[in-house]
Amino acid sequence: MEANELKDLRELVEFLKDNKIAEFDLERGDLKVRIKFTGPPAPAAIDYTQLATLIPQQTIAPAPLVAAAAPVSAPAAEVQAPAEAVHEVKSPIVGTFYESSAPGAAPFVKVGDQVEVGQVLCIVEAMKLMNEIESDVAGEIVRRIANNGQPVEYGQPLFAVKPR
Repeated sequence: MEANELKDLRELVEFLKDNKIAEFDLERGDLKVRIKFTGPPAPAAIDYTQLATLIPQQTIAPAPLVAAAAPVSAPAAEVQAPAEAVHEVKSPIVGTFYESSAPGAAPFVKVGDQVEVGQVLCIVEAMKLMNEIESDVAGEIVRRIANNGQPVEYGQPLFAVKPR
């Protein structure tokens, strides 16, 4: 492992400790990371946008990796209420997130776009099937949470929409 990859992994472990996340799995190509802290688990909300910035895909070489860490002993992080009410459009399935219908094509939506109920926001590929994910609320896209080409889990937030 290179020095910058170890630095990224250390930052990830610190992020998980700070947010009291007891268990974490990441699979990206040939890379597999499983981090499990011992001690009583404390549930916490995960901000996937922060997590994606800690381990950008281009900085990690595809090599198998398993990491373990010491028990979590940091104080609980405060959860702040959002300044404005937003609705999260979540993935209904496990798969790969795509912002457009084809590589190089314009994304279905971008931040600032107005969307209607039933409008296609993205595609989640699951088992070679392209599933169009539609907006379940009318409003303005305020944030894209998932990253293009990255795996998403069932119930993972994909977009934040400010309802009308």
